[in-house]
Amino acid sequence: MQQHDTQELRQQDSRHHLHPFTDTKELGDNSRIITRAEGIYIYDSEGNRILDAMAGLWCVNLGYGRQELVDAAQQQMQELPYYNNFFKTAHPPAIKLAKKLTELAPEHINHVFFTGSGSESNDTVVRMVRRYWQLKGQPEKTVIIGRRNGYHGSTVAGASLGGMAPMHEQGGPMLPDIEHIAQPYWFGEGREMDPQEFGLLAARSLEQKIKTLGVERVAAFIAEPVQGAGGVIIPPESYWPEIQRICDHYGILLIADEVICGFGRVGQWFGSQHFNIKPDLMPIAKGLSSGYLPIGGVLVGDRVADLLIEQGGEFYHGFTYSGHPACAAVALRNLELLEQEGVIDRVRDVTGPYFARQWATLASHPLVGEARSLGLLGALELVADKGTMARFAPGIGSQCRDNCFQSGIVMRSVGETMVVSPPLVITEAEIDQLVTLARRSLDLTARQLGIMD
Repeated sequence: MQQHDTQELRQQDSRHHLHPFTDTKELGDNSRIITRAEGIYIYDSEGNRILDAMAGLWCVNLGYGRQELVDAAQQQMQELPYYNNFFKTAHPPAIKLAKKLTELAPEHINHVFFTGSGSESNDTVVRMVRRYWQLKGQPEKTVIIGRRNGYHGSTVAGASLGGMAPMHEQGGPMLPDIEHIAQPYWFGEGREMDPQEFGLLAARSLEQKIKTLGVERVAAFIAEPVQGAGGVIIPPESYWPEIQRICDHYGILLIADEVICGFGRVGQWFGSQHFNIKPDLMPIAKGLSSGYLPIGGVLVGDRVADLLIEQGGEFYHGFTYSGHPACAAVALRNLELLEQEGVIDRVRDVTGPYFARQWATLASHPLVGEARSLGLLGALELVADKGTMARFAPGIGSQCRDNCFQSGIVMRSVGETMVVSPPLVITEAEIDQLVTLARRSLDLTARQLGIMD
């Protein structure tokens, strides 16, 4: 096993590496150096084992150390390490992966456009939506409606579609004709209402926005089945049926961003299937390859694909690495393993329900106002007062996140919400350990705040 000089690596990191989503000045030379991983655990350069309850960035669905995926990459790299899919050219890995994805997708989806990431997938969505309406003879339909606090990537188009104010403030003017409506965040914004009433209210803000803008201008609505980076916001059951009704009534395209929810995260192949909706476009990435190699795409419904094919001519869009052969080979093998090992059925029938029961026990903690989950997604709302659900001053979430690392677990803080998304191969015993470590992190935070002895 390779030995690492932690301090030297930290100094080099500080001198030369600008990290994503990081205050580099605050980080200094204190970066955490991760050197290897196995199963659901990562190991740092000082030998500490850490339970990765975030599956990397919501993506390592099959867990770490899967030799089958390494072998798939090696074999493809030896045979055809790279070629593009531009200009009337294709290669077997991209073709086979496209076929497999359309077999797994809802029956009205029979085409895939490949990208290199979820952000690129959502850039593609913008181009594809506007081209669709142009071909329909309605080029004025350019407005895409998203949600406040939704996340669709950090490229200019992705950040524009997302509704995260700090990203907009740093990015200057975003893309034009992108609008945002309320999010279905019952705990944070609707606790005075019945959850189902609140779900309808949040959904109907889409209809209000369409009427305000004029349906002749509105092209599409985009949303994650469950908001991930926004804080694992699970909509009330009333929400998605009403969204589907509104999109159908006004004839606008429905885009379900499956970058996080796709490939088993909520116990179905796609979050759209769990909520029984029929999207026209489904951006995908992350769990498509379990994060082993970068790949993404857009699953394209028939009404969009048929028009692009029959009337669209050349689509002036694509990426050097669209359908990269090694990435596609790994993604295909990943999907085969998810099927062969029954991973997604197990999430739906065994580990998802078990996780829900165990995760719910954290609701009794003095710092927790709500513990919610769906499949293998979970969130804890940190509160200063369990009676009023009053929040702490900003910063407690980050403090708790740091305590998680000290306790031997990776959890993510979204403001004052702690979220998890463990590998889908996690066992019941490992779920018990995850919950124990999460409670230990909460206890440590509570003692620092003087709430517990």
